[in-house]
Amino acid sequence: MFATYRPILSLLRGTAFLLAASGLHGLLLPLRGQLEGFSTASLGLMGTAWAGGFVTGCFFAPRLVRRAGHVRAFGAFAASGAIVALLTGLIIDEYVWILLRAFTGFTMAGAFMVIESWLNEKATNENRGTVFGLYMMVTYASIMGGQMIVAGGDVKSASLFMITGILFCLSLIPTAVSTQSHPKPLQDVKLDVKGLYANSPVSAIACLLIGIANGAWGTLGAVYGARIGISTAEIALMMSLVVVAGAAMQLPAGRLSDKT
Repeated sequence: MFATYRPILSLLRGTAFLLAASGLHGLLLPLRGQLEGFSTASLGLMGTAWAGGFVTGCFFAPRLVRRAGHVRAFGAFAASGAIVALLTGLIIDEYVWILLRAFTGFTMAGAFMVIESWLNEKATNENRGTVFGLYMMVTYASIMGGQMIVAGGDVKSASLFMITGILFCLSLIPTAVSTQSHPKPLQDVKLDVKGLYANSPVSAIACLLIGIANGAWGTLGAVYGARIGISTAEIALMMSLVVVAGAAMQLPAGRLSDKT
């Protein structure tokens, strides 16, 4: 079984660092913004900007991957994430943060596209659900780990922003030094929302509704926790427990998918 997953281990290690950085940054910004007196509307717009950047990345990021290849493109996206994280620590301004969150969403869309197309190529029809279940477990566990870093740090200092940048940079190393074969270059692909809905209307609508719920929780859950007076550690735990519950279901769901 271990040999089956050997070709994707370096990618999963890079994914772990990338999503730990994303989880840390995503929780740090609303907490720091709350302390700085940013309005609720501005904090909500950070989440909206991230989602808008992510959707834009779904349309335009494939061009970079086709041009530079999976490994170089992943490096560019991760490095961009590090730059944005460090800039948010240098420039404490709600409008600048909204703009930078859009860039983060774009880079994460590109990184996810590289990761998931890579996994899709390495998986077979017999183990695809299990492979993606394992990937989602790594994703959620890493997000939780990044969020829990907030509990041990000082939200008022720049150190957590620097740790976020370090984690983004660490995500580059496993794929850069891996001896495993890289995915084939992307063909001419585009996001076909109409075709996606036609293929599975239930899944398309469910993903839309889940995205709305997750977006609201992920952006403003921490703000709510801060305003009702619970500690930073308790906020991190509250946000992480939701992620843990999601992670626990991934592998069983993947295995069920493979069987059915």
